[in-house]
Amino acid sequence: MRLLLISLALILAACSDPTPGGDDAVTQGFAGLGGDADEFAQVDPSQPLQFPEDHAAHPEYRIEWWYATANLQDQQGRRYGIQWTLFRQALEPEAQLGDWQDGQVWMAHVGLTTAEDHWQGERFGRSGGGQAGVVTEPFYQAWLDDWSLKEVRAPGSERSPSALDPLSHLRLQADTDDFAYDLVLQTDQSLVLHGDDGFSRKSERGQASWYYSQPFYQVNGRLTLPDGEQVTVRGDGWLDREWSSQPLAPEQQGWDWFSLQLDSGERVMLFRLREDDDDESFRAGTWISVAGEATPLTPQQIDMTPTETTEVAGRTVPVGWRLRLPDFGLDIDTHPLNPQSWMDTSIPYWEGPVEFSGSHTGRGYLEMTGY
Repeated sequence: MRLLLISLALILAACSDPTPGGDDAVTQGFAGLGGDADEFAQVDPSQPLQFPEDHAAHPEYRIEWWYATANLQDQQGRRYGIQWTLFRQALEPEAQLGDWQDGQVWMAHVGLTTAEDHWQGERFGRSGGGQAGVVTEPFYQAWLDDWSLKEVRAPGSERSPSALDPLSHLRLQADTDDFAYDLVLQTDQSLVLHGDDGFSRKSERGQASWYYSQPFYQVNGRLTLPDGEQVTVRGDGWLDREWSSQPLAPEQQGWDWFSLQLDSGERVMLFRLREDDDDESFRAGTWISVAGEATPLTPQQIDMTPTETTEVAGRTVPVGWRLRLPDFGLDIDTHPLNPQSWMDTSIPYWEGPVEFSGSHTGRGYLEMTGY
């Protein structure tokens, strides 16, 4: 679920000026995302998603993100994880996209993880001058400077009416002082809508987002490592799209989110939004068949239990988990490729690749915020 933390939420926090650790901070939810947003557009399940229009930005909503991850392997069998995320933040209601004073701020995060190391990058930008944005015409592209996710299409060719087309063949690029990647993501599978046709509840109090994924990418390309070594890689990728104006309840302190790619071909998305009393923590997810058919999961169907912690950046973080979906015969234990996969960005969080065993085997990604 890409509710991420957005550093852009620092701006929200500054506007509300909560005292660190005080009651105001608690009642804003994690990173201010539980703060009141009545003046912004609200997620309305009576207005269904429409493609390709909803691949683009929604400036009337307060927050939005485009999020890609991949589990990769080189020819020597070495494993890697990559992350690419673009965030849009509306600073005021009815903000538009356009010039430098349009009331929109953009942020991008990229990451590269190995078993031994983890590197990350962060950038900020504005819509003005074309520095950042997301469009679907004349072709799909999401970008901040030269960090980009772009539709691949033969020169001069036209897109077919299929809603799949803009996201079915993408090129993902990022270049930092430490690392770079240039990857191609391809699939012939349909998009997956989470929740009720994309309307994804985040609490019993009414918080929600629009949320869909493409979890079936085959990925090929090249990584450039910090020592300058270039390696050819291949593997599996996942793309998440989400937007909302108030995705958290005020009492929710952060989340634990999994994307799982089972060796048997199914895909699973799970998340837990934490509260002080874990019995009150909200759980949801989606079981995705090999054919791409989505079955929403209720809180009662999901058991997410930490089994192993590690110390990272002065915090105790649960990096090992037991995940159970009894109705689907899933009972697995997850382990991180690198327990120190800490994103030391403006608002820090844990993000990295995992593998799992038990009733099923496979790989995935884990994101944890609010620790």
